[in-house]
Amino acid sequence: MEHQDSTEITHEYKEYLRKNALLFVALSLGLVVLAVYSMTAGIYKLPVSRVLGALFNSDDPQANILIWNIRLPRIASAVVAGWALGLSGLVIQCLLRNPLGSPFTLGISQGAAFGAAFAIVVLGAGGAAASSSQTGIVQTVSASGPMTIRNVYSVTFCAFMGGLLATAVILVLARIKKMAPEAIILSGVALSTLVVSGTILVQYFATEVEIASVVFWTFGDVGRSNWKEFAWMAVSTAAATVYFAFKRWDLNALSAGEDTATALGVEVQKIRLVGMFLTALISSLVTAFLGVIAFLGLLAPHISRRLVGADHRFLVPLSSIVGSLLLLGADTVGRTLVGSGTLPVGVLTSFMGAPLFLYLLIKGYEK
Repeated sequence: MEHQDSTEITHEYKEYLRKNALLFVALSLGLVVLAVYSMTAGIYKLPVSRVLGALFNSDDPQANILIWNIRLPRIASAVVAGWALGLSGLVIQCLLRNPLGSPFTLGISQGAAFGAAFAIVVLGAGGAAASSSQTGIVQTVSASGPMTIRNVYSVTFCAFMGGLLATAVILVLARIKKMAPEAIILSGVALSTLVVSGTILVQYFATEVEIASVVFWTFGDVGRSNWKEFAWMAVSTAAATVYFAFKRWDLNALSAGEDTATALGVEVQKIRLVGMFLTALISSLVTAFLGVIAFLGLLAPHISRRLVGADHRFLVPLSSIVGSLLLLGADTVGRTLVGSGTLPVGVLTSFMGAPLFLYLLIKGYEK
């Protein structure tokens, strides 16, 4: 009888693994299909045959330029940025044991945005558009015209430091004051308000062109990305993904509580410090390059938990790919609806994420 029970448990476990593996493969294929469709959509529509031809070195200069210089960098950046934000939200929720945790709700994204605004206005990294081939100059096009970031490296560094500082404040408050999960989120909201006020103060002393650069920078738009920025995001996100994949069992232990994790040999403070640093790194880089993309880090982990449960062996890859699907889907919808591609993707993610945030907040207080 015991042998039969053991066999049934083993069979159910194997079926659970198979189901989750098939789900991941299905979502991966869905992401590929969505990426191909996104390459065909826009003001200038391309048939799939021309898209595939451009990807595999066809003699079609118009399609090659459109795909490799405009649409593919945008799509690749959306995939990597969505992956980074989905992973960041999952890890933050686990490390802080708070279902409302994400780079946006904790003020990390706003801190990065303040750093970018500081670099653009105070350090003079933003200004009017100008033709230049110098390294570090990034020219993008908004609805109102071209904007130029003269030194993308200083903007990126300041954005990273702003996100890191916001993360440090949250960690210090959580550790020293031993805050409850609800109090951590409220402190994140207060920190966000403070940082946004600082951003407004910086803009008050800025010129009209600098204000326009700051506003455009914080819109949240994957259309401004290029291959160099994609490489920065991809390398850092890949490193963070590998680290958290290796720490999947530690994350499972932390989900059961600090005492349980410590009893199982997990170095709680070390993984929390390293984990929050990595999430601040990748989410701040995304904000620095693409602007504030709200609530995506909140949406992806909760959708993934509905699909596979609370096991981080599956949540780490699934939250990441769900984040990619959500961001690429939102960008494709925004680009298709508007046509010119000027609708910020951050607006669409806010429409998706804000109701979920309110639902989780109300649900938490009802318990």
